[in-house]
Amino acid sequence: MRFTEIDLFGVYVAPMSVMLVAAWIITIALRRVASRFGLLRHVWHPALFIFAIFMIVLSSISLAIAR
Repeated sequence: MRFTEIDLFGVYVAPMSVMLVAAWIITIALRRVASRFGLLRHVWHPALFIFAIFMIVLSSISLAIAR
């Protein structure tokens, strides 16, 4: 992918927007797993924790694609 525009049904989109959607989907899956096992009740601020997980996933995706 190498950070070039992606042709999505005739519309050019930035690769960062595709990575954002992918990170969002992965974060939703991780949040469901964490809530199923009751891990979110041990966190001081669950929304801030979920945002931090989202940023970690997004950074990991962008680093993996940049290589």
